[in-house]
Amino acid sequence: MLGPIFARELTTVPRRASHYAARAGVLGLIGVLGATAWQATVGFTRDATLGETARFGLLLFQIIVFVELVLLIFFAALSAASSVSQEKDRRTFLLLLITDMRDSEIVLGKLFGSLLPIGVLLTVTLPVLAMLLLLGGIDPAQVWQAAAVMFTTAFASGSLGGVVALWRERTFQALALSVLFLALYLSLAQAIPAVGPMLLGDDSGVSWNYVHACLDPFTAMRAVLDPPPDGFGGLAPAYGYALTMLGFFALLNAFGTWKLRVWNPSGEPIMQREKSAADPEADLTIEQLKDFRAKAHAAPGQVRAVWENPVVWREIRTFAYGRRPLLVKFAYFVVLAFIVYYSVSLIYSPAGRPPFAAAYGLVPAAVLSLLLVAAQAVTSVTGERDGGTLDVLLVTDVSPYEFVFGKLFGVLYNTKEYLLPPLILAIYFAFEGLYTRTSPGATSAERFLANLGPLVSVLVGMVVLFAFVMALGLHVALRVVNSRLAVVNTLGTVFFLSVGTLICIYLIVINGGSFANQWLSFIAFLVLGIGGLVWVLSGDRPSAALTLGSVLCPLAMFYCVTNVIIARPGTDESADPLVPFAALAVAFGFTISAIMVPLLSEFDVALGRTTAASEE
Repeated sequence: MLGPIFARELTTVPRRASHYAARAGVLGLIGVLGATAWQATVGFTRDATLGETARFGLLLFQIIVFVELVLLIFFAALSAASSVSQEKDRRTFLLLLITDMRDSEIVLGKLFGSLLPIGVLLTVTLPVLAMLLLLGGIDPAQVWQAAAVMFTTAFASGSLGGVVALWRERTFQALALSVLFLALYLSLAQAIPAVGPMLLGDDSGVSWNYVHACLDPFTAMRAVLDPPPDGFGGLAPAYGYALTMLGFFALLNAFGTWKLRVWNPSGEPIMQREKSAADPEADLTIEQLKDFRAKAHAAPGQVRAVWENPVVWREIRTFAYGRRPLLVKFAYFVVLAFIVYYSVSLIYSPAGRPPFAAAYGLVPAAVLSLLLVAAQAVTSVTGERDGGTLDVLLVTDVSPYEFVFGKLFGVLYNTKEYLLPPLILAIYFAFEGLYTRTSPGATSAERFLANLGPLVSVLVGMVVLFAFVMALGLHVALRVVNSRLAVVNTLGTVFFLSVGTLICIYLIVINGGSFANQWLSFIAFLVLGIGGLVWVLSGDRPSAALTLGSVLCPLAMFYCVTNVIIARPGTDESADPLVPFAALAVAFGFTISAIMVPLLSEFDVALGRTTAASEE
């Protein structure tokens, strides 16, 4: 039923060295989380009681399943979308269509082949979850329900990414729309308990909380972790959610199979010149023949003037990233509208503003924009390589400055709609006085002036992070030949920097805002983060500057978060962000320099096409 595509993946995946490294890394991460949970519940200075052991087992179970759920939602869609898009960029997807494979074998084979490494990693963690039963605090049914939620989430998320990649012809559009559709779905699922009664009325007899749990993965997982004492009295929400996701899985793949040959080829007409039966070159003079042949071999259409930097001109003035970029931007602004509505409603809530109210709007908006900018940057090069035009471009008289800055300015222009909203939102929060506490009767201008210093720090920090992800995408795409691996490395780095920071925030919160009790776990997280960044930035060709930058960036990120959160524990006010954001700007600014200098001064060495004089 799955065909030869899945059979090939099943045979080749265990042969890759990264397969074993990933399994060891997942178990190492679980070990770090276990040490963190033990420190938060018991500590290492005394023996635990039976009740404390049970609380530790429940807390570790909760941390593992929620972290895995977040990773599954993102990487399942990313892996499936990049798998199909890579075939399209290399022009090999059309070869699959002319084989004798059925449409379902192509769609399901690519889907399950891309999800195979993720499924292996998820299977590795199931014995760990089962072993937690020995500690008490959880029930065997909770393990089965959590596994059902995670596996079906991976199937549904991967199906969404695969169908979007089958639909769109460009890698950036496939990646961006997959991320945006996931964010849109999660936003709509969160609105069900409030919108449902408004549409059907409170007396409709529908349990909207149960419907919410059947559609939202995080709500379904919370129902697994906190079941009612007398049971659910029917089908558990986790199983209802699993059935719903399996339904989405079946519908999405059936739709993708139905539309496979409608979407592919994309339907763009291939213009061919008509040839007359008679020889058109007969009875022409030499000058007329030269003019005729020049016109015959010229590209059709009106001649357009190319700028001094042809790379910038192509990035801005042509359809380098697809013919419907407005679709991605429209989806982004829809998701952004949900984020802004949620954050503004918290600001004006009758119950009062929550602690760190600005983070509820800035964090999701900034993370989403960072992912889209990174996707644009990495696909600007991988698309050239897979299309066979990168090598042609590099042998022209285009200088390294023109190529590098042409790509960067092209990314900046094409992602301006993703760069500006987080910055505008930060300025709006300054007018609302969310960075520094002001008197209740202060005007908007007074609140803005009081928050001007923190605002500048936040804006500079976000600009530096945007510059870092653009340089990161260009750097990884030029050094990693495998386009799918380059995309995963780039977006995975941005995702882990963001999610790793959020995990640290969560660990601080569950431990009462105390960093002293968690410093061992934080050191372990830092070591893992530094090792991963070193491997991404300079794993194949080590560089002292890139290694130092890989050490500084995680340190600066963790220092910034912990300084802002725990500098004033017990209050609703953040600490002065000038020093932590300055450290963030210096660390990431140095890493940007370490990336850009080799690209501009030793372009061929940075690409690995030749060897530096000191290494000969």
